[in-house]
Amino acid sequence: MGSLFRSEEMALCQLFLQSEAAYACVSELGELGLVQFRDLNPDVNAFQRKFVNEVRRCDEMERKLRYLEKEIKKDGIPMLDTGESPEAPQPREMIDLEATFEKLENELREVNQNAEALKRNFLELTELKHILRKTQVFFDEMADNQNEDEQAQLLGEEGVRASQPGQNLKLGFVAGVISREKLPAFERMLWRACRGNVFLRQAMIESPLEDPTNGDQVYKSVFIIFFQGDQLKTRVKKICEGFRATLYPCPEAPADRREMAMGVMTRIEDLNTVLGQTQDHRHRVLVAAAKNLKNWFVKVRKIKAIYHTLNLFNLDVTQKCLIAECWVPLLDIETIQLALRRGTERSGSSVPPILNRMQTFENPPTYNRTNKFTKAFQALIDAYGVASYREMNPAPYTIITFPFLFAVMFGDIGHGAIMALFGLWMIRKEKGLAAQKTDNEIWNIFFGGRYIIFLMGVFSMYTGLIYNDIFSKSLNIFGSHWHVSYNKSTVWNNKMLQLSPATSDYEGTPYPFGMDPIWQVATSNKIVFQNAYKMKISIIFGVLHMIFGVVMSWHNHTYFRNRLSLIYEFIPQLVFLLLLFFYMVLLMFIKWNRYAATNKMPYSESCAPSILITFIDMVLFNTPKTPAQGCEVYMFWGQHFIQVVFVLVALGCIPVMLLGKPIKIMQARKLANVQPITGADAEVGGMSNGVGGGGHGGAGHHDEEEMSEIFIHQGIHTIEYVLGSVSHTASYLRLWALSLAHAQLAEVLWTMVLSIGLNKEGWYGGVFVTVVFAFWAILTVGILVLMEGLSAFLHTLRLHWVEFQSKFYLGQGYAFQPFSFDSIIENGGSASGDAE
Repeated sequence: MGSLFRSEEMALCQLFLQSEAAYACVSELGELGLVQFRDLNPDVNAFQRKFVNEVRRCDEMERKLRYLEKEIKKDGIPMLDTGESPEAPQPREMIDLEATFEKLENELREVNQNAEALKRNFLELTELKHILRKTQVFFDEMADNQNEDEQAQLLGEEGVRASQPGQNLKLGFVAGVISREKLPAFERMLWRACRGNVFLRQAMIESPLEDPTNGDQVYKSVFIIFFQGDQLKTRVKKICEGFRATLYPCPEAPADRREMAMGVMTRIEDLNTVLGQTQDHRHRVLVAAAKNLKNWFVKVRKIKAIYHTLNLFNLDVTQKCLIAECWVPLLDIETIQLALRRGTERSGSSVPPILNRMQTFENPPTYNRTNKFTKAFQALIDAYGVASYREMNPAPYTIITFPFLFAVMFGDIGHGAIMALFGLWMIRKEKGLAAQKTDNEIWNIFFGGRYIIFLMGVFSMYTGLIYNDIFSKSLNIFGSHWHVSYNKSTVWNNKMLQLSPATSDYEGTPYPFGMDPIWQVATSNKIVFQNAYKMKISIIFGVLHMIFGVVMSWHNHTYFRNRLSLIYEFIPQLVFLLLLFFYMVLLMFIKWNRYAATNKMPYSESCAPSILITFIDMVLFNTPKTPAQGCEVYMFWGQHFIQVVFVLVALGCIPVMLLGKPIKIMQARKLANVQPITGADAEVGGMSNGVGGGGHGGAGHHDEEEMSEIFIHQGIHTIEYVLGSVSHTASYLRLWALSLAHAQLAEVLWTMVLSIGLNKEGWYGGVFVTVVFAFWAILTVGILVLMEGLSAFLHTLRLHWVEFQSKFYLGQGYAFQPFSFDSIIENGGSASGDAE
């Protein structure tokens, strides 16, 4: 099969590059993204490798670019993103880039330091301006309070006693600014420390002031403290220092204060001018840097990724040649050689690179080519486990089976249309939406699965047509094949209406497509009819899905030439599944075709035996109970004998699955001890094909395993398959259960929400139905589309991972992670992880 159904064939190659051309060649391979390099220096410390200094230089350039990016985002300047990816610069261009980044960083830091100093000076002058304005009122009050009684109010009785009679008391003061939130504690501390011998006046500064260090807006207050004596002055200043209050010189004379205020205003105006010029210069520097910042990031990350990759190489004895080992897809070897030639020509080297294919028994990485359509489906498979090398890839089949099984549970034309339109919108706008690169994980999941969502919606519309269900109502496209004589009042008021196909109301011919819309009025037996219908199709789809999974294992066994697994696993597994569960499916079709809803014996509906009871009697070898008079025990002639044979053969498959393969392996080992294995014995041993050795469960896989462990493992797999066939078949009934739950929830929303608004008449009925419709629409999208859709999605995922893939899929490989600039830049520059 092609690479769509299996992973790509991989080759382990050895690459010889001249030292001068190595950088350019690795750069070309990074643009190509098809080579996974191996680390040839696993025991060498990262700080002891050849190109560690270049990596450190790249780290330093990245640090400077992140600093520039932070400053650009702080100013809200948009960064130009053309979407183009520039080529990796030559090594000699690193010096120019380093010089450019160094110049920009130094210039920006100098501008920021100057701006911070200017802002600090501006803040001090602004606070001084407010002090001069606010304290003028305080000094005017002090000028009027010169008598001894008022001095006694300010200083207390002890101060009055200490002053001599007739002596004019001289008060000292300090003025400053403090944060408004610290003011109450500051006032209490002054009162306690100075024992009430100071007088504090304060006034709030209405507008907030900018902190020059972090740019925060801070609310402050002006204060002035009057006191007497040097001891109190020292104590007051220490308290101000402890509360980080800023003290400013404030002249006592009014003329000096006015002169200082005029000087402060002049200096503030000058500072405003200088600050504006500084901010303009900073803005120009950042705008110029913003135009190239994205490209600079890409260039630096590419350089860093190249040197990380070069650190994985080995030097030859002459120190003039670099040796690398890498996994490459076999089909792309010529493309890789062309890229190496381009790199050699760019570097000006005359020595061509050498790419040698190596023989190895190592297990190669798994590489499945994807495009934007298949990528999401492949991600669903890889989430369970990366496929083993060259085993069958379930992703192509999942493209059809996944949305179909989802739609069986989510069958509604209206809900499917909402989902399909949402997926189609994301597909139509995918270029613009992909360019936004948001960090919202939920949105990224939706956008990554846009094709899955679209297909799930389209398939749900199809199954909705089959169920004839659109927002819990039916479409009358082809009329009805029933002629029911119910009048309007009976349909509206009678809650126990039934439809009986045995009466003349039914024409006797099937509906052209899907369900007849008449079942919408059958309130009593509608759910009974849908129960039987959806339960049976769930089992039918489930058994067919599991048989398909077993058939997929045949492709694995034949590809890996694993004859043992083909004979002793695939054949008995398929026979077991066909003779028991596929036979049960055939009984359903026989019952549908043989029995009708008439009174004609023995093929009336009342004579039809239960499929479940028939299957249980078959497995237990029970004789069916005697049916009603005029009915037959079996559906067809020879049914009992056929069922006994089927059960016996199915039971006989179990010891074949359990013992066949281990016994053959044991015989092959005994034969190998007597004579060399040749020809047919090697084929029995299950030799594998291609690079990588051990096959898909063949003898090569069991060479080092003890026989007891082989018997135990085979026993576990046999028990798992036999019991799993029963539980997995029952597991597909989730298709029936979720489909009924979805339909009933939609009907509940219609009956208990929207129909209430539709029953209102008059002008207020229009307003009421608008409100009710909005509420119904929110519940429909939120519960039935999102929550029910997520539930159906998870159940479908389980059916594929467990019920389907367990039949053939090992998922024990490891992913191919090529050295690719695109993935490195997309992941934010994690070069080391991608390179390794």
